[in-house]
Amino acid sequence: MILTKTELKLILEEGEGYKIEFKERVSDLDREMVAFANASGGRIFLGINDESKVKGITIHNALKSQIQDIANNCDPTVKIFLEEFENILIIHVREGIDKPYKCSSGFYIRTGPNSQKLNRNQIVTFIQAEGKIRYDELLKRDFKDNDIDKEKIDRFLKMAGISPVLDKPLLYNNLGIGEIQEGQVYYNNLAPLFFAKNLNDFYYHTVVTCALYRGTNKVIVLDRKDYNFDLISSVDLAMNFIKQYLPVRYEFTGELARKEIPQIPYEALREALINAVVHRDYFEKGANVMVEMFDDRVEFTNPGGLVKGLTLENFGKLSMLRNPGIANLFQRIDYIEKMGTGIGRIHLALKEAKVPQVRYELMPFFVRAVFPRASEGTEITTQETTQTTQETTQTTQTTQETTQETTQEIILKLIKNNPSITRNELSLQASLSSDGVKYHLDLLKKEGKIRHTGATKKGKWELPKGIITSKTNP
Repeated sequence: MILTKTELKLILEEGEGYKIEFKERVSDLDREMVAFANASGGRIFLGINDESKVKGITIHNALKSQIQDIANNCDPTVKIFLEEFENILIIHVREGIDKPYKCSSGFYIRTGPNSQKLNRNQIVTFIQAEGKIRYDELLKRDFKDNDIDKEKIDRFLKMAGISPVLDKPLLYNNLGIGEIQEGQVYYNNLAPLFFAKNLNDFYYHTVVTCALYRGTNKVIVLDRKDYNFDLISSVDLAMNFIKQYLPVRYEFTGELARKEIPQIPYEALREALINAVVHRDYFEKGANVMVEMFDDRVEFTNPGGLVKGLTLENFGKLSMLRNPGIANLFQRIDYIEKMGTGIGRIHLALKEAKVPQVRYELMPFFVRAVFPRASEGTEITTQETTQTTQETTQTTQTTQETTQETTQEIILKLIKNNPSITRNELSLQASLSSDGVKYHLDLLKKEGKIRHTGATKKGKWELPKGIITSKTNP
């Protein structure tokens, strides 16, 4: 495929990525070549600096010969071909068929927008695991142009700071969600995972399941949601679910606005959630990413054990991606700040908040992150706070009660507006599971705030006089 000015402009806006590398001059080319050959191939743009500025390079036969010699000196030889565009030389590196590839300074592999050097154990594991197809790069031949949700594409471009372009095939190719062959785009699994109009039409196992339990065991489910819209929306909706049920307390430090402090830092929980979505084994179709909230802890579980090459000792210190394409798209929209730093950020956030540290359970086919929920009496020291620990505890309790009251107010309002409303309709309109609706209805009936008359399905709800349904009622 011949580079055009439109595509170059788009590439410069997007910056370096999993399949794009900028080099201002000839240096360390062998490292970048073997990294692409050991991954999924890519392009090296010679004459562009790290800030995406075109500096240009003088192109002549001696330069081309030098680059070809560098490729030939890799072990085994890396297959490349060269393309000229004005004062830029593009080195197309093909994915290797005889991995792993080595240069004079060692073995490298592409990790996001960077080339990472492999140590001995990683090299051995790489060789053992070579041949396994990456799920996110697998072609999805039944996914067509009319399955793309244009609004999701526009949302992603806005989040990534990329200008909309008319040439969609070039855009999809550069995002890595498809490849152009004879003028036609063939999509891979990244396309439905991020941009399908309805992900359920293609995959059911990509769900993020959120559950709230009463107590410390999986016995009584108070609320449950299954999110399967697209990976970005699933992360956002799962975080909303967590925020709905995670207690917060407030501190007054002399500022006009009070400071809201969640029981567990949101940034730590969000990082764990994204890690679970990015690193799960999508070949495993019998399990989902799970977000489970208990009275004493919050758990994130993703199918698939540690990626080959990672061990308990180097877990959180090295970055080995099971789904590099998924990680690359999340990084473009800043959901991932830097490869391999997520676990460190979780520990730092928890340490700064002075709450218990996360515990990891590493199993052959699952990875689980367990966040203990601090007991109500746990003291958390802050500067210039005017509250005692006892007052903080009372605030936490009040917050929990307020959440429950808010949910009940919504249910009461729905019943007032439609006395014949069913439990299924309440579940949909109040965004609660059927078990959650039953839980709140039982409480309201026990407190004498509602009663049901007539047959179960054809009866009506009644509100005794004096019941306030909502402060926002018309």
